[in-house]
Amino acid sequence: MTGKGFTINERGQLNRFAIEPKVYVDETPRIGFTKYAEKLNGHLAMIGFVSLIALEVFTGHGLIGLVTNL
Repeated sequence: MTGKGFTINERGQLNRFAIEPKVYVDETPRIGFTKYAEKLNGHLAMIGFVSLIALEVFTGHGLIGLVTNL
């Protein structure tokens, strides 16, 4: 039973706190060859590629050039 901002449980006890939201469990597998893993890998590869291009633009040397000049 619900009212304005409170609930009463099956034992008749009043809950004056906020109404609890429904619990959602995401059961998508996060390991192995999944769409999630492929998207994450693609995003990280794009970030790395853009970072290497920015490094070359700002320093004038590529990654190998910087490593050999150290």
